Amino acid sequence: MTTLTPSSGKAPAPLASSPAHASALAIHGGTPVSTTRVPFMIPGLSEADIAAAMVVLKSGMLRAWKKCEELEQRMGQMSGAKHAMTCSNGTCALQLAYEPLFERGDEVLVPAWSYIATASMLVARGCVPVFVDALPETGQIDMADAARKLTPRTRGIAATHMYGCPVDIDAVQSLAAKHNLKVVYDAAQAHLSTYKGKGIGEFGDCVTYSFYATKNLPTGEGGLITCNNDQLARQIKLLRSHGETDKYLHEQVGYNYRLNDIAGALGCSRLDRLEAETNARRAAAKTYDALFAAAPFVGVVRPLASTPGAVSAYHLYTIELNTDVLTCTRDEFAKALDAEGVPTAVHYPRALTDQPAFAAFVKGDSAEQWPVASRLAKRVMSMPMHHGMTAEHFATIEKAMAKVIAGLRK
Repeated sequence: MTTLTPSSGKAPAPLASSPAHASALAIHGGTPVSTTRVPFMIPGLSEADIAAAMVVLKSGMLRAWKKCEELEQRMGQMSGAKHAMTCSNGTCALQLAYEPLFERGDEVLVPAWSYIATASMLVARGCVPVFVDALPETGQIDMADAARKLTPRTRGIAATHMYGCPVDIDAVQSLAAKHNLKVVYDAAQAHLSTYKGKGIGEFGDCVTYSFYATKNLPTGEGGLITCNNDQLARQIKLLRSHGETDKYLHEQVGYNYRLNDIAGALGCSRLDRLEAETNARRAAAKTYDALFAAAPFVGVVRPLASTPGAVSAYHLYTIELNTDVLTCTRDEFAKALDAEGVPTAVHYPRALTDQPAFAAFVKGDSAEQWPVASRLAKRVMSMPMHHGMTAEHFATIEKAMAKVIAGLRK
């Protein structure tokens, strides 16, 4: 899910550089800004997490210790949702949300700029994904473009809260209400984000989350679906566990997408400190904002903006690199930055409209039809972001970024 840019151990090919700074870059043999690398993320377990998992392991009740139920109750309350249901991972969460809401052949508006699961689980349901371009300022789904792509067969909207920041929920809900569309929000990266003072679980028909190992609330694997409709919650619970209403009594065909209580215990333990860690991420984002608002970064680095009214959980801090003023590509810039001690990641190296898996749903040139998503795929970078960011980390990042820009600017 994450494309990192680690050092390969091989001498990289020389990059075109400003002559005065060419020899200074570590990628060209110069001395790196720091020999101690800034950690891109810190997903390690605490002693409390390990102890919580051990309680379940020692009990022997790996699926009957009620930790999943506790995680559901707490996540529902924290997100503002009436119902919350854990499941085996975030992709299954999308599948469980899509199946009761959409029929085979339904067209569903979906971002061209998102992780693949947002769209692939629609295809798995037999739906037709109708790709919508991104907003250039935020990278979120462009609801004006969505409105242009409505047809009589459109039945829903699947919108991703990209990088932990909510989309323009008012715009999504307005279009949905006008055309009687179902709405699923993919909040895999957006634990504890809010929109206009409300938890994101209050909006839409379903909201889905991921507890993958790199997420803000990681359990290794795991997912969760929230909703506010009693009947829909019942349908999702049936689908999650073989349509079972009593032991060996099955009302309908379903799946085995249950989460185990070891993961549930880890989730509850990490949930104890999620608010504090999220606030630390938000503080780190403000430090980044101030850093990139100063020279020499203006005109070269542009942080993606937050949706008005939204408060991001900052799963990622993502910037757009203006490669027009550089002598290199985004990937070359990332390698040079990595050599200085600052790793980055790319979310994502392809728009969904350039994925071979969706070739049947894309007619014509992707870059012409979804220009913003296509541009972002070539220019975005995610900077180190976690709750343990320090002043030393930011000092290294500032020096490394300034050095690489000086060395690779036209």
